[in-house]
Amino acid sequence: MTSTFPNISISTERLVLRPFDEDDVPALVEMMNDEQVTAWTSVPQPYTEDDARSWITRIAPAERAEGRGIVFAVTEFLTQRLVGIVHLQNTNWRVRSSEIAYVVAPWARGEGYASEATLATAQWLFGDQKFERLELRTAADNTASQQVAQKIGGISEGVLRNSWIARTRTESGEWADVRTDVIVWSLLPEDLAGVGDQLADTGGFTSYSDWN
Repeated sequence: MTSTFPNISISTERLVLRPFDEDDVPALVEMMNDEQVTAWTSVPQPYTEDDARSWITRIAPAERAEGRGIVFAVTEFLTQRLVGIVHLQNTNWRVRSSEIAYVVAPWARGEGYASEATLATAQWLFGDQKFERLELRTAADNTASQQVAQKIGGISEGVLRNSWIARTRTESGEWADVRTDVIVWSLLPEDLAGVGDQLADTGGFTSYSDWN
């Protein structure tokens, strides 16, 4: 029988990580059409309302139902504004390992939200779900994503050469594919010791609860 993650929300001092709903479509479209998101991810470009609605109603729920991972909408606790996405993917239930990816809206960058949300997810994954490994993959030139991996205690394990396709603007303003190396980071339960205290000024993990 396929193992699946529970349908939950995770709370920190500043954030709520929860399932997406259709009310998130406009904010998701705006976020995914950002230049940095387009450059470093494989999302369709331009990203349309149909793309967002398909992700929210079909693709993300299937990730969880089929045991491949879980998708969280990251929102501000006070404003409920969409901050970003945290996505557990390529989950191996026998090895108890998963890969994490994250996107942050342009207006929310520089606030430590990516580190806060990723750390909370890792603590839940290791503590409640009893996983033993979390993997992160960052494009070689994506320094912002690498800083998140470092802040939550990730250990750089090596480089996958020429293994990802990023995008860059041409002189004509069109997007063009460009191959890039990928840095592989890992996080084990013991790597989290003390990380929460170091990030306390941005709000550490506090609780998780069933989402019904």
